[in-house]
Amino acid sequence: MGVVKTEIISRKCIKPSIPTPPHLRTFKLSLLDRILPDFHPDMTFFFPSNSLDNFSTKSQLLQKSLSDTLTHFYTFAGRFQDEVTVCCNDDGNYFIEARTDISLSDFLRLPDLPSLIDHHLVPSNDKETVKMANGSMLLVKFMSFSCGGTALSISSSHKIADLGSVMLFLKSWSSACRGSPDPIKPDLNLGPSIFPVIPIPPGSESLVMPDKKFVQRRLIFSPDKIRELKNKILTDILGKSYDHDNQYRLSRSEAVIAFIWKCALDSSKSKTGQFKPSALVQAVNLRTRMDPALPENSFGNLSWLFSMIVENEKEMELLELVKQLKLWKESLNEKANKFKGGEQEVRSYMKELLDEKDEILVKRKELLVYMVSSWCGFPLFEIDYGWGKPFWMTHIAKNLVANAIYLQDTKEAGGVEVSVNLDEEEMNIFEANKELLKFASFNPTIN
Repeated sequence: MGVVKTEIISRKCIKPSIPTPPHLRTFKLSLLDRILPDFHPDMTFFFPSNSLDNFSTKSQLLQKSLSDTLTHFYTFAGRFQDEVTVCCNDDGNYFIEARTDISLSDFLRLPDLPSLIDHHLVPSNDKETVKMANGSMLLVKFMSFSCGGTALSISSSHKIADLGSVMLFLKSWSSACRGSPDPIKPDLNLGPSIFPVIPIPPGSESLVMPDKKFVQRRLIFSPDKIRELKNKILTDILGKSYDHDNQYRLSRSEAVIAFIWKCALDSSKSKTGQFKPSALVQAVNLRTRMDPALPENSFGNLSWLFSMIVENEKEMELLELVKQLKLWKESLNEKANKFKGGEQEVRSYMKELLDEKDEILVKRKELLVYMVSSWCGFPLFEIDYGWGKPFWMTHIAKNLVANAIYLQDTKEAGGVEVSVNLDEEEMNIFEANKELLKFASFNPTIN
């Protein structure tokens, strides 16, 4: 960490520009909000230098537009009152200005980049800010590099917002920063209206796996390599050369998830000398899987963790994993719509899902559990605050769990960037996997 020196310029509390009306001051969390732990996922956007404005001007624009945006996303500016309620008291969010003496290009070429981003850019790791913020739902850090490039990092409470909701917030905030007169407004009450507040069994609040030591690696699957991988899988499944006629559709994320899972399972088997049954647990966006689909301005936690299990070694073959993954994905629409039943139906379904979660994460100790989160398809590279779109963005998940796989789009359309967290010995085997190296490049230079 000694290579990079950073300095905090200021810490400011940003409150909504218009006070939240008294009748909106008490916000009840939905069932899905309550189930999630209160950790703060983060994302960092990197912007190249430009001659439009200096750092101070950009920072002032960000702070003013954030204040205006919080008027509509007022739960972000509140504090938890108890386990089911947010007091929307306009206590506000903390905005950190910082600078460093290194250029952005040099920073991105440094070894162990995830740790550097985690240590220097992620606002929730700034102990002084966290202490001052006193339970803030949202923390922002804006960093200036010596070349004029900038990084914008956001940490938000998962207890009130999933990725779809954070994307809606970022669209609204960036639009306001560009001077748009028409604010993007969220529907904050949709979640509680669909997923009612019902009693949940004690101990069911946390869906995070127990933590253990691990290392993280970043991989890139280029568009060409994605096509090669899909072609290989589909040729194996169809028993003939795949002619791209879409008779058997296979998404980028399905191909990459199955492939990474297979390689991770191979690494575990090589380390221990034996096969272990495995579960894949993936966060699934319910918005587009419900019929009818939920509105684009839906805000809150509208995702759920669904799982599939590989019980025997034969099922570990890549084409078998893909077949099972596709069948599992096809069943998710039906599962998502079960959340739209009446209170008794939802209560019964939630008990079923929580029992399933406990079976996988608690009772079946022999299961190798891999957590998957895919950000593919979310327009993260379209976020523009008025000085251009980011040339790279990342989600540093080192504060979460081992055996985790995180996917996002590359800036080049059709590619996939993957972050993988594994046990150190297993990672050494994983990195040497010749089949994996045919399709993915490890820790490539960021341009």
